[in-house]
Amino acid sequence: MKGNNRQGYAGYSEVQLSDASLGITFPITVMYPTDRPEQEERLGPYLLELARDADPLEGKFPLVLISHGTGGSPLVYRTLARHLARNGFIVGMPEHPYNNRNDNSLEGTVQNLAYRPRHLRMAIDWFFEDERISRKIMPNAVSVIGHSLGGYTALAAAGGIPASFPQESSDGQSRTIEVVPDPRIKSLVLLAPASVWFRADGALRAVNLPILMLDAEKDPYTPSFHAQVIIGGVADPNKIRYRTVENAGHFSFLSPFPKSMINPSFLPSQDPPGFDREQFHEWLNAEVQHFLCSHQSSVRQRGEPYHK
Repeated sequence: MKGNNRQGYAGYSEVQLSDASLGITFPITVMYPTDRPEQEERLGPYLLELARDADPLEGKFPLVLISHGTGGSPLVYRTLARHLARNGFIVGMPEHPYNNRNDNSLEGTVQNLAYRPRHLRMAIDWFFEDERISRKIMPNAVSVIGHSLGGYTALAAAGGIPASFPQESSDGQSRTIEVVPDPRIKSLVLLAPASVWFRADGALRAVNLPILMLDAEKDPYTPSFHAQVIIGGVADPNKIRYRTVENAGHFSFLSPFPKSMINPSFLPSQDPPGFDREQFHEWLNAEVQHFLCSHQSSVRQRGEPYHK
């Protein structure tokens, strides 16, 4: 499937989703193909060329959801989202309630493990129900990109059965997390995924779809055993395309930060010495787009690592 956006412009909107059971709303950033020229817009602390609130391009497009890491922000994947929107995808980036940079009060809890995949499903629901966007969505073409704990979120939403650790519950007991799987999800992109909640036998057996999985050679947060949990647990490991990014760190998958934000005290802006994040993201954008377009992951490939 090739993108239909010949002009190469990305539209952008912000919407609020409502979770009545929690009595809250949470934001989702939406990018999509458009034929209106882009202008410089401010997204939080970032400036990005986008067409704010432009009309979507005519046609039907695949839907991609991006799930951010723990205590993070959807905006740190802004350049990947814009690249996909410019190339014929509709992209949704929800901010996970109580596990984001503004409010991280549920980090490390059973509630967070349950809420994350549920809010991802709610976001997908919104796209298929919104009067303006739903007619633009291609059926049977939903993908989820998850970084770090977003990788956990993607796997849980796609059918994984997670189990919590004792310290994540107030009573100190491990428990199975009840997650309603979303059969609309047809492929996953896992970036430095966190997978330790799926170590029980059979926890990932129901996950049976194409997966692009990239981890980082120098990652102290989600080292390579997280990838091995996934490879050893899914229904068909031959559907996984797995590569290790040479000399990358855990945060190398985040969009390059403005120079004013790059500081040793701001860990998300840091990479291992010699790693070129700008250059890497040119490769990453193309790699993710190619996978989402082709889904040709029938044979798991170790592949050549990305070279800095």
